[in-house]
Amino acid sequence: MAARDLSPDETGGRIFFSGAERSLVEEDTISLISAGVDIGSATTHLVLSRIELERLDTRYVVSEREVLYQSPIHLTPYVSGEDISTAALRRIFDGIFEESGVAREQIDTGALILTGVAVRRRNARAIAEMFARDAGKFVAVSAGDRLESLLAAHGSGALRASETGRCTLNIDIGGGTTKLSLCRNGRVEGMSVVEAGARLVVTDAAGQVERLEDYGARYARDLGLPLALGAPLSADAKRALAAAMADRIFDAVAGRCPPEFLRLTEGRTRFDHTGFVISGGVSEFLHRRTSADFGDLGPDLAAAIMERITLSGLPVLPGAEGIRATVLGASQQTVQMSGSTVFIDPLEKLPLRNVVNIRPRFDISGEEIDPAAVAASVRDIRRTFDLLGDAQSLAVSIDWQGSATYARLDALSRGIIAGLEDILHAGHPLVMLCDSDVGGLLGMHCRENDLCANAVVSVDGLDLADFDFVDIGEVLHATGSVPVVVKSLVFPSENALPEKGDACVRRGT
Repeated sequence: MAARDLSPDETGGRIFFSGAERSLVEEDTISLISAGVDIGSATTHLVLSRIELERLDTRYVVSEREVLYQSPIHLTPYVSGEDISTAALRRIFDGIFEESGVAREQIDTGALILTGVAVRRRNARAIAEMFARDAGKFVAVSAGDRLESLLAAHGSGALRASETGRCTLNIDIGGGTTKLSLCRNGRVEGMSVVEAGARLVVTDAAGQVERLEDYGARYARDLGLPLALGAPLSADAKRALAAAMADRIFDAVAGRCPPEFLRLTEGRTRFDHTGFVISGGVSEFLHRRTSADFGDLGPDLAAAIMERITLSGLPVLPGAEGIRATVLGASQQTVQMSGSTVFIDPLEKLPLRNVVNIRPRFDISGEEIDPAAVAASVRDIRRTFDLLGDAQSLAVSIDWQGSATYARLDALSRGIIAGLEDILHAGHPLVMLCDSDVGGLLGMHCRENDLCANAVVSVDGLDLADFDFVDIGEVLHATGSVPVVVKSLVFPSENALPEKGDACVRRGT
């Protein structure tokens, strides 16, 4: 939920959120409209949902969920086969909103996900900026290889299926790449991304090549097929290309794929499993949910994948989602109030919007804290979520343990600062979010000991997870507290699968 007004109400000291000015302090029920948008290398789509939230003690929980509108699957528009057309996307979404009957200003929250080859386009940032006027509402995520694999594993239901004792392999087949995620006991143990997808080669109505990605040309060369823009592509050639891609995907499963066809291999090189969960755009053909002709390799690739699955003798498990597996709900969010200790310097740095939270797995249970280990843990979690660049600020979530001595505060602070060195060097603030009342001490320690010259925002009393997005409002002078809105991508639970575009309130203090 976007917090467009985080200031206290002048008459009652309340905090209002969203255009409807709902008071999360006094209302027992809240109704929100959320949007989920996925712009991928092959397709673009949107889902609008309404959720009802009820207050349970100090937090809000979802009591009712309703899908308001689910858009058709649109082909992602390109200009000259290279850049995505922002003008065409704008027309698509104008039409979607007009058809849905829901105006943009009625939307309370949402997430824009850029995936696959779309992330690599030169104008990916311009695409995200299409939603800039709703920046306080929308979480914009450019999903890199690791994050997209994790999202697909969650959204496909593969992780949930693995909780019953199966070792499941999610094969998420998109337009530009195929993601492999090995799931065991509800965790992703290994992942890989293969350069294989349905829209690496696309033909027009006359059967001539109108779009040819680098790896589409690579597969054609390896097969000895003369392929170029404007050249005809026969049905037999399409089947041959699809078979070659399917071979590369299953080579990756077996741990023998040539490295030049792998974008990512992490956790293991061989994926031993007891069943498949298939998702992504190509899965719509494999599961026989569509037979439409998009001029790409989708139907042939689905058939080739199914042939190899049949030969393996392993079952295809029912998945939660196919093409919509990656956009797993717009957001869930809650309002949390920081605890009794806050350090903000300078105060003018607030408010902050859509800061990505990371939760490093450093061990600070002992009497001594190793700054190098803390820094390594921060870098590791950044690598996992493709957050190694310095283009955006990050918030570090800290589960504090032990006494707040000078030496322990100093070691932890130095480790966090070292792990964020490039981000701080780019001028972003140092943001630390603690679960217990040490936020003020940490911030003060960093400033008074000249550990960081950047703005410092350190608050406490928060319960956060990896890849939460946080909005930190201005200090409430009446209480000294800071209102924090937490927005998270939603994954299916064991008992219910959220609809795309759903939002739910998860935690609150």
